[in-house]
This record gives sequence, C-alpha cells and structure tokens, in this order.
Amino acid sequence: MYKGELISIAVATSWTACAMFAEVASKRMGSLPFNVVRMTLSLLMLAGVMWFFTGMPYPVGADADTWLWLSLSGLVGYVLGDFCLFNSYILIGSRYGQLLMTLAPPAAAVFGLILLGQSMSWIAILGMCVTILGIATAIYRPKSNRNERIPLKGILFGIGAGIGQGVGLVLSAKGLLHYEQTVQSLGISFLHGADTSTILPFASTAIRAVTGLVGFSIWTALNGELNQLKSGIRDGRTMLAALGATITGPFIGVSLSLMATLYTSIGVAQTIMAMTPVLIILPTYLFFHQKILVREVIGAIISVCGVALFFV
Repeated sequence: MYKGELISIAVATSWTACAMFAEVASKRMGSLPFNVVRMTLSLLMLAGVMWFFTGMPYPVGADADTWLWLSLSGLVGYVLGDFCLFNSYILIGSRYGQLLMTLAPPAAAVFGLILLGQSMSWIAILGMCVTILGIATAIYRPKSNRNERIPLKGILFGIGAGIGQGVGLVLSAKGLLHYEQTVQSLGISFLHGADTSTILPFASTAIRAVTGLVGFSIWTALNGELNQLKSGIRDGRTMLAALGATITGPFIGVSLSLMATLYTSIGVAQTIMAMTPVLIILPTYLFFHQKILVREVIGAIISVCGVALFFV
C-alpha cells in the first residue's frame, strides 16, 4: 500500500542529493567539463542496463525519426537546459536552482500546446501563475537588503534551465511515443521479462545522453576548458561528486520515477517528485551553511503547490 507514493518520495530525495552533488562538482571543475563527465558516466550506466535487457549496449530498434526527436530533446534539455542549470548552481546555489526548475511544468504545458496540440485547462493556467508567484516570493529582496540580492545572471540561468527542461520533456515524449510504435511494429522482445514501458525510457535517455555528450564535448573544446576537464578528472573529490550526481540523477532518479508510475497515478507521482525545492532547503543549510529565510520557505511551498495544480 502506498508503494508508488513512497517510491516518489525516494525520487524527490534522490534528485535533492543530485542537485547538491552537482553544485559541488560544477563549482570545482566548471559547468561544461562536469557535464562531459556526467554524460559519459550516464552512457556507461545506461549501456549496462540496455545490455542486460536487450543483449546490446545501444538503443535497439531506434529509427531515424526516433533519433531525430530524442536528439533534439537532448540538445534542448541537456546541452542548453543543463548548461543553464549547473551554471545557476555555481551562481546562486542548488536551492534556488531547483526552485526555478519548477518552471519546467509550465514550459512543458505551453510547448505541448504548440507541438503536440495538447490543451491547457484553466487549472493548469492557474498552476502556472501560482508557480511563478512562489518563485517571485522566494527570490524577492527589498531594496534595503542589497547584501542579500540574488545575482540576476544566476536567476536567468535558472529560468533557462526550467524552460529547457520543460521543452526537452515534450520533445522526449514525442520521440518516445514514436520509438514505442517502431519497436512494436518490428516485434522486438526483451530479456528477463522486461517490456517496452520499462526499457524504452532508458534507451531514450541514452540517445539524449549521446547528444548531450557530443554537444558538451564540442562546447568544452571551443570554450577552451579542456584543461579544466583533465584536472577535474584527476581530482578524486570532484569525480566522487560527479559520480554521485550521475547515480542519483539520470540513473537512480530516472529509474525510480519510471517505477513509481507503475504503482500510482502519474499525477500523484509527479506532484510528490516536485517536492525537491522544499526538501533541499534543510540539507543546503546543514552542508553548505546557506541561510534560510522565511520567505524562501513560503515561496518554495507555494511553487510546489502550483506544480501540483498541473496534475489535479
């Protein structure tokens, strides 16, 4: 009983840990080099999962259209979205970065309307407004508190991360739907009793990660940060943080989020998983000694309530 809800809480906890690991790694080696490492580790883990269930370390049955949509998703969600996210961690910390990520559902709703023709109910529009209100409440600083001002650049990176995540999600959904239809038409079966709903999300994530790795590698080289990448790889603490961010994020986080939907409704699961901006407040205070303001807690709660309205 309540198995799906408990798994969803574990997902939110895992993503909280991921955000904190990512903040440490990003600050130690830079956003671009960290993402090269993270994408590489993700691909190795995902290849292991695919090999176990398909006998091949690559996405079986993925055609050109599948690669096109999922690659676009990887470009928007990973290369652009995660670049903004981890830069926001560097400038304003993972707590504010995760708060601004609550913009992802509104962005997904708007882009889903444009690309997939999905309708938006008045409750969804209300949820969008409530989410934005919560974010504004948390980041607002009176003119008298200039020393507590949050860097505008960090806020813009956070907004870009939320929009990138939302748009990437819609592109991923379109690619995954096409992938599922292709695999079913080919009659592909999987090992160990697995089905398409279990394996294809991992295979789709791998395609996105390929795009992410290529994009971040080129960007790192063009930005002249290859030396930072090499020094980061040689730094044990940095690599531990990067490994922690990879395991708790794209690997365990994604796996458990898929599992949660098998035991409870997607709406309930997504609402519980959106609790990360609230869950992260106490850990960042304990481990990073970040000051907690009442308005930040209130704003985070309001923002999560706004996200919840999307799934009513």
